[in-house]
Amino acid sequence: MNININAVKFRADEKLLTFVNEKVSKLERHLPNVMGGEVTLKVDKPESDNNKIVDIRLMVKGYDLFASKQADTFEEATMLAIDAIKPQIDKLKDKK
Repeated sequence: MNININAVKFRADEKLLTFVNEKVSKLERHLPNVMGGEVTLKVDKPESDNNKIVDIRLMVKGYDLFASKQADTFEEATMLAIDAIKPQIDKLKDKK
């Protein structure tokens, strides 16, 4: 699966990009016909807590699955967003 990762108004380090890519790629095991994915990393208000936002969009033939989560770290927000997408994947599998 091809995953496009965008960091908005900051430069993400290689460790973060690798983490996000590995975790989002694992979703392909649950839904093998994923055409691609987009992940957007944003910092809401740099001076506040709980300011890291991760948006994950998976493109499946005929559908887009989307989750957006906010947390103290990008890693935590990524895991929360993945957990939010899993029920959407299960629901989509039930439709087919």
